[in-house]
Amino acid sequence: MRVGFVGLGEMGLPIAINLAKAGHEVLGWNRTAARAQALQRAGGHAVASVAHAAVGAEVLVTMLADDAVLARAVFGDDTMPRGILASLPRASIHVCMGTISVSFSRRLAEVHQAAGHGYVAAPVFGRPQAAEAKKLTVLAAGAPDARRRCKPLLEAVGQSLHELGDDPSAANVVKIAGNFLIGAMMEGLAEAYALGRKHGIPPARLLEIVNGGIIRSPLYETYGTLMAEERFLPAGFKLKLGLKDMRLALAAADAAEVPMPLASMVHDHLLSALARGWGDQDWTVMSKVISEAAGLSEGGKRVKP
Repeated sequence: MRVGFVGLGEMGLPIAINLAKAGHEVLGWNRTAARAQALQRAGGHAVASVAHAAVGAEVLVTMLADDAVLARAVFGDDTMPRGILASLPRASIHVCMGTISVSFSRRLAEVHQAAGHGYVAAPVFGRPQAAEAKKLTVLAAGAPDARRRCKPLLEAVGQSLHELGDDPSAANVVKIAGNFLIGAMMEGLAEAYALGRKHGIPPARLLEIVNGGIIRSPLYETYGTLMAEERFLPAGFKLKLGLKDMRLALAAADAAEVPMPLASMVHDHLLSALARGWGDQDWTVMSKVISEAAGLSEGGKRVKP
């Protein structure tokens, strides 16, 4: 299958490489040309623009950071005169794998339908290492024929695929809800670690006991270890992106009149971390905000009066 790919960041590049390894013709574009060259070395092709990625593509995949960046790629702007909408052939499919708002996903479904394109929302759960190992959890929603045509691509990059019906925005709701749950888990772990530290219990020991017999979660293992070791660089998922996702959760909740007080708390702790200049660190660095609030300095030591 001829696949255009726009957005070769920490998640996009390994996904595009795995599609190329699966035998698809992958034409990739990224704002930073070196990322597209890395795809080319792995068997794909680097192209000069979003339009070049879209022209002739049977499926165009985007993995971009947020609504604003995706809007520029889809509709074009002064620096990108021809975007995806103007370049993608009729009957081709746009697969959006990024985490975007529910409202913008609905808008994309409308404009692509009017242009004669298919549109599938296919956000993923997993960090870059999972993307490299083809162990992502993939969500998919959109018209049945479009989902059927995209299924071989989505199965080539993940260990599980969950189809969520005909409305693309359903996949975005599940993705946003899932990221909220991860944020809430980090909030709980960070508070538990602060409590343990103030009573002389190291976070690693607390995690060993809790995850060994009470929780038994790979998320606790991954995120809990990063937080216990204060290993926030390199970032598997940048804090500023986590903050964006909490904003998406609160916006979706507001639109549906769903109170989410815990999401508001996680949002504020992420915002506090951003204000401290930690936006490019892993979003688990949020735990330092909670630790500081408990009177603990870096490394879990008490702040001296």
